[in-house]
Amino acid sequence: MTVSPARPSILIQHPFVADRASALDAARLLAELGDDAAAAAKARAEVSRGRGNVIHFCRWRQIERLIGVLAEADTEQTRH
Repeated sequence: MTVSPARPSILIQHPFVADRASALDAARLLAELGDDAAAAAKARAEVSRGRGNVIHFCRWRQIERLIGVLAEADTEQTRH
């Protein structure tokens, strides 16, 4: 039996938010950097990865995905 991979659009539409601090960091980066917020989160993830800090690497990658969802211009759904 073959299992098909999850559709990427579903994963992006429903990002995992670990805690309030992650959501606040995403909002802060968006407010400060605008279109560059996702790139900044990705850069922070890479720094954490380079230091061997898996927990912070995953956290910043999740924030990067959350920023992508929040920054969508044609959002049709309510985010809560």
